[in-house]
Amino acid sequence: MLPAGTAMAHCPLCTLGAGAAALTAASLGLSVLSVGIFLGAFAVAMGLWIGRLLRRKIKIPYLPYWMALLSFLTTILPLQPLLFDNSSFYLSLYGDFGSLLNRTYYVDKFLFGSVVGGIVLFFGPRLSTLLTRLRKSKTFPYQGMILTFLFLILVATFFELLRFFL
Repeated sequence: MLPAGTAMAHCPLCTLGAGAAALTAASLGLSVLSVGIFLGAFAVAMGLWIGRLLRRKIKIPYLPYWMALLSFLTTILPLQPLLFDNSSFYLSLYGDFGSLLNRTYYVDKFLFGSVVGGIVLFFGPRLSTLLTRLRKSKTFPYQGMILTFLFLILVATFFELLRFFL
């Protein structure tokens, strides 16, 4: 029996899963924001995966993070004109109309969702590490991938429900 190797976060399986989730979200008719969440996660996962592969050959500080940013920009920005969906919300917290906390803001749902998805995917392995510490070094199979996709699905579900109630 061969010993198991060290599992790397953002492996090809995670990257493929994030891409498949984005396609599934689009085919189910979910909002552009939810599709953006999964595409942003896909872009960041792809960049981190490639960055970790290149780090073995190229010694550049923070290479996986630079590759994640590059992957995000080269994946999301070309798709942004195709999936553009502008929305607005009115923020009325303090001050006269037109002040920072009392004005109407316009948001591109796809771009916002992509950033949210990238952030969720970036912190997924950290949440897995925290859970492992809380469970005293015990993990379950595919823990990192399951937690990351669970949080992506929860965030997308939250925004889908928010869309119906607001």
